Amino acid sequence: MAKENTSEGEGSLFELIKVIVQALLIALVIRTFLFQPFNIPSASMVDTLLVGDYLFVSKYSYGYSRYSVPFGIVPISGRVWSAEPERGDVAVFKLPRDNTTDYIKRVIGLPGDRIQVREGILFINDREVPRRRLDDYVEIGPNGREMRAARYEETLPNGVSYEVLDSSPNSLFDNTQVYTVPPGHYFMMGDNRDNSTDSRSQTGVGFVPFENFVGRAEVIFFSIEEGTPIWQIWNWPWAVRWNRIFTTL
Repeated sequence: MAKENTSEGEGSLFELIKVIVQALLIALVIRTFLFQPFNIPSASMVDTLLVGDYLFVSKYSYGYSRYSVPFGIVPISGRVWSAEPERGDVAVFKLPRDNTTDYIKRVIGLPGDRIQVREGILFINDREVPRRRLDDYVEIGPNGREMRAARYEETLPNGVSYEVLDSSPNSLFDNTQVYTVPPGHYFMMGDNRDNSTDSRSQTGVGFVPFENFVGRAEVIFFSIEEGTPIWQIWNWPWAVRWNRIFTTL
């Protein structure tokens, strides 16, 4: 009788392990080929993306490269089933200087474009990108102090519109050189223009190779106030930003 119980116990353990392995394999396939979750750790894309946002990135949007696979372990050269990013996409990419750190910015310049910022205004191929003044972006800091930033609606040549912040006139990258985007590369910028390390910083980010793209940001599936760990579910009723859940990008 004891032997039968032992056999039943071993069988149950084997079934449990099999289910766990199958679930992990399914999760790996989904993460590699379909959708990968990311969280936002910085304010460089405010107010499109906030610190504490969790979003799904579609891995199939631009095809697959070695950076589509965890740790880049598959030696793929270039991209497979590639589709080029479009101007205005919010995309995750591997930082070119180390090819390991994930960054998320907006695609502004395509291969061959000339990009420049003059007095805080974006120019693409010597043409000013129109922007419309909106109400200020208001944020309450940890000390309870109100912080304001000028907010604009910017519209790219292909008609894509989005909001950008200009919190500090005459900041470091409000007046730049002309950047000519090399073939096979893209020019990325954060929507929070004065609080973003992006392609304007040639030593920080620079031009991003197409191979380094991980995927396109699609939807915010969860959002919680900055400084509140996601695992503290007892704080969810007050800390979760319910109005941002299922926001498409």
